[in-house]
Amino acid sequence: MVDSARSRLLEQVRGYHDAQVPGPTPFVPGQTPILSSGAVLDADDREALVAAALDMRIASGSITAKFESSLARTLKRRKAVLTNSGSSANLLALSTLTSHELGDERLKPGDEVVTVAAGFPTTVNPILQNGLVPVFVDIELGTYNTTADRVEEAISPRTRAIMIAHTLGNPFPVAEIAELAERHGLFLIEDNCDAVGSTYNGRLTGTFGRFSTISFYPAHHLTMGEGGMLLSSDIKLAKLAKSFRDWGRDCWCEPGEDDRCLKRFELQLGTLPEGYDHKYVFSEVGYNLKSTDIQAALGLSQLAKLPDFIEARKRNWRQLREGLDGLPGLLLPEATPGSDPSWFGFIITVLPDAGFDVPDIVGYLEDRKIRTRRLFAGNLTRHPAYIGRPQRIVGSLANSDLVTERTFWIGVYPGITTEMIEYVIGTLKEFVASH
Repeated sequence: MVDSARSRLLEQVRGYHDAQVPGPTPFVPGQTPILSSGAVLDADDREALVAAALDMRIASGSITAKFESSLARTLKRRKAVLTNSGSSANLLALSTLTSHELGDERLKPGDEVVTVAAGFPTTVNPILQNGLVPVFVDIELGTYNTTADRVEEAISPRTRAIMIAHTLGNPFPVAEIAELAERHGLFLIEDNCDAVGSTYNGRLTGTFGRFSTISFYPAHHLTMGEGGMLLSSDIKLAKLAKSFRDWGRDCWCEPGEDDRCLKRFELQLGTLPEGYDHKYVFSEVGYNLKSTDIQAALGLSQLAKLPDFIEARKRNWRQLREGLDGLPGLLLPEATPGSDPSWFGFIITVLPDAGFDVPDIVGYLEDRKIRTRRLFAGNLTRHPAYIGRPQRIVGSLANSDLVTERTFWIGVYPGITTEMIEYVIGTLKEFVASH
């Protein structure tokens, strides 16, 4: 009876979805917004959310575990740890590397972490939040990523790690930087939040570092509404990360599970009494960064569509790149040599001699309902949050300054149609011709 009622309800959910979303609405140039990013959700997604809610999956449990294992297989990692955001995944990655369990390898206050000046704060914030020192390097125009040479120049006797994001889905030269990290005995963390499905030298990004992270915010390749994932093929590090995510707990039982180790009341740890309940023994100074099964159910449903999402992003980017090729005054993006990006956005730099500035072209696009975004924070070292903080800058940050002044990006996410892309191309050509 219950199963049959559940099935009827879920059938009604699909009917409700079809009634609410009967099909694509006609695109009206200049009136229909062309978003820079957004979630693409279907009846399967709605049903997955409702099914998890019907089962009262309000905490992290079996659906979370299934999503973690499924995503780890998809992205070629041995372990995945679900978090409540991509930002939390970055914090979890770096915090895990401070564990006393790592002995002399662990990161300690004052150690340096090489990173990029032009990007999003959550790649850099965990460095400062753990008492470490960010070492900022510049990027290249065109790819908007740094180079192995710049990273190597930044390494000092105090450098212990490298933490860099793949910019807008375009891989940084990760094989060369991974080799550099190994040669110098450094941890490499790949912020892969914008680049799920990108490859470098035929290998998925997110598989080169000791840790990689992704985000499930609606702007990203897959969505849970909010959420993130930390991935690793290092079993010890993944186990430590799970402890840091779950309050720093020593116990590895899943929620609602008891005594998997069969020694719950037999251990003596720290200076606690012998036999103290292992479920309440804490070995790390951790957080609560967990997500829920309801969100994980949406993530699982979205994962089935990942190949189509990736192909749509690539197709939209190619159409823009070919349609805008040769347009004067604009520097168009280039894939990093050896890479096949799963693009997050289409980035454009207004050249200094263009005869117009970013506010001019951005205003023109926005007035015509074409949404734009800056390259996140631009040069982070210029923001109030980072002025006066411990840091080291290596070389010039001229390109990071230039993108702060002259760079923006437009969308390629799967909700954008070929017709919309043609309108964007025509609008940009119209603007440049008039200037």
